[in-house]
Amino acid sequence: MKSVIATLITLVVLTAGTAPAQPLPDTLRARYEAIAQRIIDAALADSSAFARLSYLVDTFGPRFSGTPQLERAIDWVLEAMRRDGLENVRGDTVMVPRWVRGNEALELRHPYRKKLAVLGLGGSVATPPEGIEAEVLVVRSFEELEARRDEARGRIVVFNVPFTTYGETVRYRVLGAVAAARAGAVASLVRSVTPRSLYTPHTGGMRYEEGVPRIPHAALTVEDAELLQRLQDRGQRPRLWLYMEAQTLPDVPSRNVVAELVGRERPEEIVVVGGHIDSWDVGQGAMDDAGGCVAAWEAVRLLKRLGLRPRRTIRVVLWTNEENGLRGALAYRDRYRGELDRHVLAIESDAGVFRPEGFGFTGSPEALALVRAVARLLEPIRADRVWEGGGGADISPLMREGVPGMGLRVDGSRYFWYHHTDADTIDKLDPHELNLCIAALAVMAYVIADLPEPLPRVTAGG
Repeated sequence: MKSVIATLITLVVLTAGTAPAQPLPDTLRARYEAIAQRIIDAALADSSAFARLSYLVDTFGPRFSGTPQLERAIDWVLEAMRRDGLENVRGDTVMVPRWVRGNEALELRHPYRKKLAVLGLGGSVATPPEGIEAEVLVVRSFEELEARRDEARGRIVVFNVPFTTYGETVRYRVLGAVAAARAGAVASLVRSVTPRSLYTPHTGGMRYEEGVPRIPHAALTVEDAELLQRLQDRGQRPRLWLYMEAQTLPDVPSRNVVAELVGRERPEEIVVVGGHIDSWDVGQGAMDDAGGCVAAWEAVRLLKRLGLRPRRTIRVVLWTNEENGLRGALAYRDRYRGELDRHVLAIESDAGVFRPEGFGFTGSPEALALVRAVARLLEPIRADRVWEGGGGADISPLMREGVPGMGLRVDGSRYFWYHHTDADTIDKLDPHELNLCIAALAVMAYVIADLPEPLPRVTAGG
């Protein structure tokens, strides 16, 4: 069997770019093409996944860490997985943070009175009971704040930074309070991290640093950030009043959801596929990441329904507390540390369940070549591209331990319109696109779990 894998690697190793690979090697095509098409056909003919996703988000709503809604949702998922006939279904206990938003308000006080939309950022402290009223300093970058730091003292700093990429722009949400506090600001606001707005503020995580005063930190809309910019540019010296009741309470228990389709020959070797069951405390968390959870869960349920039991175990994991702590991911790594050398691949779905385009992969060159060959089986649904580099927040602790990682890539053109907002609701998703994601995850997980040998890992020092 090792010679089959060696031949396969030789045939596909030249496909190093992001463009579609060379034609699928005959050995792999003959073994899996009919199975892959069967999986795809079954996934696209089934409407139960969207019904299940709708029930989850409509019944339990947002599933923020530490809330009863999250725990009730987990109870329902565990019960449903057992009814599905999945194996070794369990909830692994994880202690998670408990941040409570409370009431909050933002108001323009000068040059006229206007209520502004606002969402406090996860982990922020509260304002004093009377709120904070102060003149505004609007800046377009950390560099501008540093250049104008003498003007920031005693003011509310507003970071009006246009969206470029999420990785670049989110720095102002995460680190803005620290930078503003160092300059002497009494509070900080960040323009919501989004390329498009219909007057919708976006929440998310933020950070404080030891030795730096902790000031309230919240997000306002793109529209209001631009309003404040125009007022300041005209010399009209806008003033704001900010009120937040946010508080951090002691940690509480939650759970990672785990269920398996046990392998027929090598059950101790594991392919993980999953998403995160928690969400922010706004909207329904349908896109981020109930859809990813249901897609992973349904992929494994579909394989069981079709009687497709691979050589290795496929383990679906729905991690808790991705949004404001990553406690579930870290707890999974620690609980299963003794098994990580037998984790063949970890696949994460946390980019929305829009039309799938392929996968991002992080691993050895030999494994990348194999994954690209397997992805050719997804040509019928145009999800056959594999980018070098990929993974996800919840599998990142596993990847640091050497486990190959993969993230489902989808059409992300609309993702950040709704990300972390009240608009992340089920109506933004399409049943057919969800089924395409299920098909892509099921084919990839099944074939990798069924290959004669596990994916080659990066060697020490390599």
